[in-house]
Amino acid sequence: MTNKLTDKVTLRHGAVLNNRVAMSPMQSQSGKRNGFVSDDTLKYYGARSQAGGLIVTEFHYVSENGGPAYHPGYPEQLAVYSDAHLDGLTKLATAMKKDGNKAVLQIHHSGRAAVGQAISGQDVVAPSAIDFDFLSYPVRELTGQEIEDIIKDFGRATNRAIKAGFDGVEIHGANHYLLQQFFSAFSNQRNDQWGGSLEKRMAFPLAVVKEVKRVVAEQAPSNFIIGYRLSPEEIHGDVVGYDYRDATALVSEIVKNELDYIHLSLWGGYNSTPNGVDESYAKLFKAVLDDQTKLLAVGGVFDEESAKDAVENYTDIVVVGRGTLVDPQFGRKILEGRGNEIFHEISPENMDYVSWTEGLKEAFSREDSLGLPPLPGGETIRHLHTGRYDMLGK
Repeated sequence: MTNKLTDKVTLRHGAVLNNRVAMSPMQSQSGKRNGFVSDDTLKYYGARSQAGGLIVTEFHYVSENGGPAYHPGYPEQLAVYSDAHLDGLTKLATAMKKDGNKAVLQIHHSGRAAVGQAISGQDVVAPSAIDFDFLSYPVRELTGQEIEDIIKDFGRATNRAIKAGFDGVEIHGANHYLLQQFFSAFSNQRNDQWGGSLEKRMAFPLAVVKEVKRVVAEQAPSNFIIGYRLSPEEIHGDVVGYDYRDATALVSEIVKNELDYIHLSLWGGYNSTPNGVDESYAKLFKAVLDDQTKLLAVGGVFDEESAKDAVENYTDIVVVGRGTLVDPQFGRKILEGRGNEIFHEISPENMDYVSWTEGLKEAFSREDSLGLPPLPGGETIRHLHTGRYDMLGK
């Protein structure tokens, strides 16, 4: 039977999604100092409570040294490393769930990307002490005890997600953050149990998965959702951290832990393929999943037709990122048969409708979009840029 965007989807552990559309985790540029939720955060996510049947928060760092990963001067990355964050996280879960869709907290550690640690004069930690030419600060190799502590921090973050009322967690193993850094032969040059062979480079991500599973089994409702996000390859010219064959081997091991879904972060779009390979990443990874693990894929969806193509031909659930920045009612309009009314580009006229945070307004009205993928129509809002955060970062 052909997948339809309006299908209800039952995940492995019993959670039921209202449709096959999910909202991608995207940094909202709204956190207060030390990663606390702001009113701007709640407004942004509350406006997107009907963006899809599954709504995933931006990344929240699980250890005090795990972030913030952010552009200096702009509002900080959100955090989940202490019980002090619980009040804001509870408000966030409530805002996201108010229309009956599932809210998932993405949990992560920045590793070498924790620029906030460098700014504050603290150690920036990574699998190996490599002099990365793209960083303006040194990194220190994690000790064995620190690695064990971070694994426990993922479990503690999961427990906070449960207490806050989230429907699940997504383990962030993509986009060059710590889990990917351990899996990458480029950034992991250890020769202990955490690095070396492909199997040893899998050890840290798999340990995190097992710890999250342990906490969920002990503390969460039976239908609590667990997902894992990864980048299918790490290839930058001649620098190869891993290819899709390595990544599918990792996913094959993750699947043994009976997660609800695997989420592919695809820079080239939901239908993109590895170089020199005819099959899409989505189909290559789908082939190593069992019949209860759903595949999620994100990339390049701004309208109903591309979303429909994604779920009919590539993935179980289509994840919409920038499309929900442009139209926070993306999923609702499809469910109501109003897919033709989805906004496909940003404009000065719909700035109130999109309910962006002040940080996002500043980021996407910059010429460089703060290094983020540009939005369709982005050139029309350049005049709205005030520079209020740019000066703070200098």
